[in-house]
Amino acid sequence: MTAETIDVAVIGGGVIGLASAVAIAASGRSVVLIERHRRPGMETSTHNSGVIHAGLYYPSGSLKARLCIEGADRLYAFCAEAGVPADRCGKLVLAHDESGLNELERLRDLGTTNGARDLEIVDSSFVHAREPHVRAVAALWSPNSGRVEAEALVRALEQRFERWGGIVLNDAALLGTDRQGDRCVLQLAREAIAAETVVNAAGVHADHVSSLLGGETFTIYPCRGEYAELKPSRAHLIGGLVYPLPHASGHGLGVHLTRTTGGTVLIGPTISYQDDKGDYEVSREPLAAFLEPTQQILPEVTLGDLKYGGSGIRAKLHPPDQRFADFMIRPDLRQPWLIQAAGIDSPGLTASLAIGALVASYVSERR
Repeated sequence: MTAETIDVAVIGGGVIGLASAVAIAASGRSVVLIERHRRPGMETSTHNSGVIHAGLYYPSGSLKARLCIEGADRLYAFCAEAGVPADRCGKLVLAHDESGLNELERLRDLGTTNGARDLEIVDSSFVHAREPHVRAVAALWSPNSGRVEAEALVRALEQRFERWGGIVLNDAALLGTDRQGDRCVLQLAREAIAAETVVNAAGVHADHVSSLLGGETFTIYPCRGEYAELKPSRAHLIGGLVYPLPHASGHGLGVHLTRTTGGTVLIGPTISYQDDKGDYEVSREPLAAFLEPTQQILPEVTLGDLKYGGSGIRAKLHPPDQRFADFMIRPDLRQPWLIQAAGIDSPGLTASLAIGALVASYVSERR
C-alpha cells in the first residue's frame, strides 16, 4: 500500500483534534485529521454540559487554569465569528447554609488568582432575582461563565479546517504504524498516511494510540457522567447555570443544572470510574438518584418532573484514589515527532482553541 505523504496527521476528531488541526493548517502545513467514527465529535466533545468555564476550580499555575482562561476568550470570539450559538449567561455556585461561605470565598480567591474576572459573592436576594426558583443563602457569581452548542462548534471547526485545505478521514481507525525515512506511516483500514509529525488527540483512547505509535506509556481512566433532564414543562425553573459547591471527593463539580442554548435543562453529570471506554448505558443510575441533588437547588421539583438524559465519558489521567491530573500537552518523551494532547477532561471544551494553539506551537518548533 503506497502511503500518502502529509506534513501533520492529527489522530482524533473531537474538539481538541479539530482545534489543533485548524491551528496547524492555518500555519500553512498540510494536515490530515483521522477519525475512527463516521463523523467528528461523536464522543466526549458532544456528551457534556456545554459549559464555558471561567477558571474557578483548577490549581493555580496548571495548564487547566491557564488554558481555561485563554480558551474561554478564544471560544467566545470564534463562536461570534462563526455563528455558533454561545453566550455569557453567567453562573451561580451556591451555598445552602452559612457553612458554605468559606468555600465560596476560597473559590473566589482561587478563580481570581487564575485570572477569572469579576467574581463576586452575592446574597440570597441576588440569587432570587436571577433564579427565582433556586434556594441558597449566598452564591459565587461568575458573569463570564457561559454555554455553547457543542455540536455546532464541532461543525464550525470542521468547516474551518477544510477551508484551510485540511482533509478529514472518517471511519479511519488506526491499525498500526511503521517508519519510512523521517516519517511515521499510519496504517488505516483503506489507506496509509506518511506524516512528519503526529498529534495524539484520541480522547479516551489516547493511551492505546500512544502505545501503537511507540510513544510514552500512560493510562486513561474512563469516567462516566450521566444526566437527567427537567421535562420541557418544567424547564422554565432554570434560566442559566446553577452549580453546587464542588464535590468533596475532588473528582467533579457536583450535579449541577445547566440550561443549554437550546433551552433544555440538564441535571448532572454524575461521576463513576469504569473499565469500558465505550459503555455509555449499562447499569445507569436510576432516575430517583437525581432527585435529591436537584431538590437541593430546586426544592419544588418532584420525581415526575425528571426524565433520563444522555451520558458521556471523561478521559482522566488519574485513578479514583487521586484528586487531580493536569492536561498532557507536550512533545512525547520517546518519539520527538509525536505531540501528545491527552488526558483532556474538564475544562477541555472551554480550553479547546487554546489547546489547539499550544499544540500548533509544538508542531512549529519541529521545523
